[in-house]
Amino acid sequence: MELQTIVKMDRPAFQLDYSTRLLLLGSCFVENIGAKLAYYKFKVDLNPCGIVYNPMSVADTLEWLLSGRYFTPEDLLYNDHKWVSLSHHGRFSSPDQEQCLHQINTRLEEARRHLREADVLILTWGTAWVYRHLATGRVVANCHKFPAADFERFRLQVEEIVRVYVDLLNRLRKWRPELKVLFTVSPIRHWKDGAHGNQLSKAVLLLAIERLTECLEQVFYFPSYEIVMDELRDYRFYADDMLHISSQGIEYIWDKFRTLYMTADTLSWMKRIEQVNKNLAHRPADPEAPAYRELMQRTSREQELIERELRISFS
Repeated sequence: MELQTIVKMDRPAFQLDYSTRLLLLGSCFVENIGAKLAYYKFKVDLNPCGIVYNPMSVADTLEWLLSGRYFTPEDLLYNDHKWVSLSHHGRFSSPDQEQCLHQINTRLEEARRHLREADVLILTWGTAWVYRHLATGRVVANCHKFPAADFERFRLQVEEIVRVYVDLLNRLRKWRPELKVLFTVSPIRHWKDGAHGNQLSKAVLLLAIERLTECLEQVFYFPSYEIVMDELRDYRFYADDMLHISSQGIEYIWDKFRTLYMTADTLSWMKRIEQVNKNLAHRPADPEAPAYRELMQRTSREQELIERELRISFS
């Protein structure tokens, strides 16, 4: 008896192993997948500008990485006793302008170095609804509690998203010809747009990605949105707000992702890394107990072997 409608997924054109370098950009859903990859010690860089929800702001992040430009005082605004960037999450804000710029530019340079050697770029879009800052004419990643009158709110069109990304990904491919680009659409609903408005927004994102996979090489799609909509039709897979995905739901999608994209050898290494992580996180009642000291010695030997074989670090 079938108790679920299972989303069918073809075997991907590429797989991931511990030599793969990944850059992930986008919504809080990509943060969940990125955290899993980091836990298993993959070579990953995640959201150098913080969480970004809409396609244009994700594209802006890539533009900053490609251009080699750094943020200057002219790129910052002052609001609520803090310097902020409309391209960045609030965690980059600071009462001190130099500190704000240092955080932003240091993080950009780290991601820029990572992108130069990246093999896979994972982009997750959350919404097609955007805010344009009227004074600068730019679509922003974060409004930082500026007055609503400072912005124009509208929904992106499929054609403008496709136009921006065809140009952007073609330029990126000149820099990294073998780069694979994997798109996903966040299954998290943006409920302030209303049920219908959220569906229209997701439809725009899905149609834009479909166009990009058709007209560009090495561009792919992972159906996280469809997996949640069709395979996880139960509120136990949602957080208390009934909109975000619960830890159980995240684990389910992660299991689908790693089963699809990881090689058999990679999955074997992941099991060993998970055991080392669990051992290192263990807090015994008696740290001097012989059994615990023996466990830590075995763990240390396994950790050294893994780091040597895979050229990774647990620190």
